[in-house]
Amino acid sequence: MRTVVLMWAASCCVSFAFADDPVRLTFSVSDAAGKPSPCRIHLSGSDGMPVKPEGLPFWRDHFCCDGSADVDVEPGTYRYAIERGPEHERVNGAIDVAVGNVNRVTGKLGRIANLGGDGWYSGDLHVHRSPQEIELLMRAEDLDVAEVITWWNTNNLWKNRDLPAERPTSFDGRRYYDVVAGEDERDGGALLYFQLPRPIEITKATRDAPSSVVFAREARQSPGVWLDIEKPFWWDAPMWLALGLGDSIGIANNHMNRSTVMGNEAWGHPRDLSRYPGIDGNGLWTQDIYYHALNCGIRIPPSAGSASGVLPNPVGYNRVYVRVDGDLTWEKWWEGLKAGRCFVTNGPLLRVRANGKQPGHVFRQDGREPLVVRLEGEITSNDPVRAVELVQNGRVERIELPATIEIREPGWFLVRVIADVDETFRFASTGPFYVERGEDQRPVRSESARFFLDWTRQRIAALREKALADETTVLAPWLEAEGFWEARLEMAEKDSR
Repeated sequence: MRTVVLMWAASCCVSFAFADDPVRLTFSVSDAAGKPSPCRIHLSGSDGMPVKPEGLPFWRDHFCCDGSADVDVEPGTYRYAIERGPEHERVNGAIDVAVGNVNRVTGKLGRIANLGGDGWYSGDLHVHRSPQEIELLMRAEDLDVAEVITWWNTNNLWKNRDLPAERPTSFDGRRYYDVVAGEDERDGGALLYFQLPRPIEITKATRDAPSSVVFAREARQSPGVWLDIEKPFWWDAPMWLALGLGDSIGIANNHMNRSTVMGNEAWGHPRDLSRYPGIDGNGLWTQDIYYHALNCGIRIPPSAGSASGVLPNPVGYNRVYVRVDGDLTWEKWWEGLKAGRCFVTNGPLLRVRANGKQPGHVFRQDGREPLVVRLEGEITSNDPVRAVELVQNGRVERIELPATIEIREPGWFLVRVIADVDETFRFASTGPFYVERGEDQRPVRSESARFFLDWTRQRIAALREKALADETTVLAPWLEAEGFWEARLEMAEKDSR
């Protein structure tokens, strides 16, 4: 039985006027061995409104606990869903709560997979929750790595406060988080900032100025900084890609939520609704933009973020798994992501090897003979799977694993899985594998270079129409990006002659 938990507006307040004395409803949740299991609980009454318990981390329609929770409610019928990330079973049900009853829900969350046992560790790169709650939230989602946004546009938690003495914070012997992550989100979209020694002063920026490139280049002066392009369809994405400012790009992002999707691109580049209709439209548009970047020879790993604390998601709903050799460390996790040994997901667990190699591997194709690749892997999912697909240089075809494919041209390929759910877009995608041949190591496809050049010129025209006071400064990086995409298009057309 599947339970749909209804969402509620951010402006709503949760309050109850009890007609009678409240009744205690107790949750006891354990793992397969019978030990208490941290978890997330969605609890709603017959009116569909979520219940907010006292003293536990709560967001929108769910709360987290360490395996036990006491909730005071009115008598009535309540529906619940108990979850702990994608590696565990889900427990759904209903209970009639009445005075004089033993009102208890007992749940057991067995594992459907143990990815850490095979060297795969999960991260959420976009968290807006309280630093004081983050450890419980990560345990409740079985999440290994988290970037907690504490400075964001005009907000800076660290103003007049000392930064943590040690970063990142490690706990449970295998989990890591940093509470000094930042976000510059304005008219052109959002860039996420990780591993800076201290926040950048962005609080005085206006909607358009200075250019996001100003702050990004300032950040680049710090060794080891990581910049994440939070969504591919943000207007500034072609500029960030052209100028080499992104270390990763969020194809599993917060437009994809547990029980719904955001149906538009907000203030990003809108999709063509005739080509990308319905629930899946935004997600497929997101991925196609990413494929265009890969088709232009830009090798950038996919990433994931949930924006829990701003949008309805739980922490870790959108996550990126990274393959690590040996014990997990903070440094090895980021090294693995940089190498592209990863997959992103908001549901299915997808581990694929190509000729025994992990995503990010670069294959060499000798001469004109096709490269024969054996795809093997595992798909584990709480949801039924609608399709398993091979994406090669942007072309999509259905496959079944294992599969043997022939690669006849250089470029890239990946595997993705689409879950069969009605209310949201749920998927998984490996990072790309790359194929090189001779001197044609990073081929550029003209349709993709033209795609970004047209986008760039459209953005330049829109900025000029605004008649900005500091137009020259704002436009300068865009003109630099235009030159980059013109050169890529010329390269593609030359190669095709």
